[in-house]
Amino acid sequence: MEVEPFSLPLCRPLGTARGEITEREGFLVRVAHAGETAVGEATPLPGWTESLTACREALESVDDPASALEGLDGTPAARHAVESALLTCEARAAGVSLAAYLADDRPVDAVPVNATVGDDDPRATARAARAAVEEGFPAVKVKVGARPPAADRERLEAVRAACPDVELRADANGAWDRGTARELLSVAADLGLSYVEQPLAASDLAGHADLRGRGVDVALDESLTTHSVREVLAAEAADRLVLKPMALGGPAAAREAAMRADEQRVGTVVTTTIDGAYARTVAVHLAASLPGVVPSGLATASMLAADLRTPDPVPVVDGVIRLPPSENPS
Repeated sequence: MEVEPFSLPLCRPLGTARGEITEREGFLVRVAHAGETAVGEATPLPGWTESLTACREALESVDDPASALEGLDGTPAARHAVESALLTCEARAAGVSLAAYLADDRPVDAVPVNATVGDDDPRATARAARAAVEEGFPAVKVKVGARPPAADRERLEAVRAACPDVELRADANGAWDRGTARELLSVAADLGLSYVEQPLAASDLAGHADLRGRGVDVALDESLTTHSVREVLAAEAADRLVLKPMALGGPAAAREAAMRADEQRVGTVVTTTIDGAYARTVAVHLAASLPGVVPSGLATASMLAADLRTPDPVPVVDGVIRLPPSENPS
């Protein structure tokens, strides 16, 4: 198995709780399997996955990709690369798309995606949301939590006034305490938001469980870095799970999580960790393989100043990503 490092600069620095990100570094692996050859991508994001060093060491330890997955369970980004390449080879050998191979059925041929609007004053936030709607996005996610509750309320009200018919979502990235979350979820319900993502700290499953049933769904994202999907579901802490294949160990692992959630009537939304084109394409196929496809958080290519493949194999057009005819050439 060949392992090749890469580095992709971001268009602008991305601030996170763990510091500023200016580039996405990772590894491409080329795997021969089932008479085919395919490329997998490992783009670790500390806090979500293993470190870059641990990812490289895990990949370099692989002798036989076909039997390596169990040994990579502790390094999800490395596992994602190997699993993605293996599954792509198997899908090709079967003569079907990766989405069809994952679903064992006919998947949808296009995945709707949401736009993400960052923190800004109410007028600018509303203007950005309206521009996304005019570009064809069926859903808009507004980042909240960086300002006082009253300011975020004003921002959400401005967005709803500017976009009366679009699906609205809000993402607090765990910034609120329980009292603030109850207040803002009431606002979100009044404004008809579909869900609020990660209102409380990642560890607070009991708090999230208590927030459910207030007229707007509770979605968990960061909580999946501190708890397993099984633990989140057992705690009845979420109406929806935000699934990142890179952080869960690959598309099959993420699909298993989605199907487990579906059994408990918990919805799922597929997103990336600001990955390169190979992993982003895999995430699109995963989303297309799931029942009841909803707008996914896959419109992240624009955050990269350079990518692993050009042109983009899964571009967003009118708020939709269509499955490419050949998702991962040798």
